[in-house]
Amino acid sequence: MTRSAVLVVEDDFLIRMQAADMVEEAGFHAIEAGNADDAITILEARDDIRVIFTDIQMPGSIDGLRLAHVVRHRWPPIAIIATSATDVTLDDLPAGGHFIPKPYSLADVGMHLRQVTADQ
Repeated sequence: MTRSAVLVVEDDFLIRMQAADMVEEAGFHAIEAGNADDAITILEARDDIRVIFTDIQMPGSIDGLRLAHVVRHRWPPIAIIATSATDVTLDDLPAGGHFIPKPYSLADVGMHLRQVTADQ
């Protein structure tokens, strides 16, 4: 059975590595991007990504919240999980988006990934 691909978008290298490890430990295939621009380039080149797991506060031309809205518009089937150390309401996210506050645990990541992929 093929593992679902999850695009982990995080500008902090160590946090991105840790998040990717959690995604892998939860049974998914992690693909990494350091910012929203790189994430869009990856999404344009691949058709196997089922979930984006994105930090909200990132440098670059757009932040993770805007990335979530772009993904919902351009790739509607891709599930969205956003994370941040600051408060975010579900109203800020596109329809169907999920939010995990930082710091998150392997259990949090795994539960949300299983939930959003079960809905697909």
